[in-house]
Amino acid sequence: MATTIGTSPSAIRVQASRPRRLHHAAWVTRDQEATRHFYEDLIGAPLVATWAEKAPSTGREYCHTFFAFGDGSALAFFQYADQDEQPVDLQSPGHIAFECDAETQQGIKERLETNGYTVRVTDHGYCVSLYVTDPNNLRLEFTVDHAEVEQINANQLGHAHESLKRWLAGDHTPNNDFRPH
Repeated sequence: MATTIGTSPSAIRVQASRPRRLHHAAWVTRDQEATRHFYEDLIGAPLVATWAEKAPSTGREYCHTFFAFGDGSALAFFQYADQDEQPVDLQSPGHIAFECDAETQQGIKERLETNGYTVRVTDHGYCVSLYVTDPNNLRLEFTVDHAEVEQINANQLGHAHESLKRWLAGDHTPNNDFRPH
């Protein structure tokens, strides 16, 4: 039997359009290879995607890796190419991403904006993400995957290790052909 939190119609509506599952939780790393070794070789969570990225708003280059779990969720890590010049505090809270459909994402966006929260939407190409910071300074992401996410993920899986090695060797050429320019 499902439990309903609250009794108002809006509480029931919000419950009905909630995110489906954890998509990923993301943190910054200073050493992608040590991170890969830990999560893949020691923990057993395979490296399934390596995205070489360049942030459109800042031009900052970074490597974004994903390590998968059995339910489809992942841990993700960012390593910035300029981290020696612009260090990122590893104590940062990172962010937690929840998978949802476009209608749910839009509803969450509207409710957040109505209540005075600042949101940011980023089209990564392979997914569209809505970002917001909660009252506790926890950064949240609500992610709508691309319609062809299974094909995209299969393609990334085929070259995730090669892409990571290339990026760590200094070739920071973006490999995300899905991201709008």
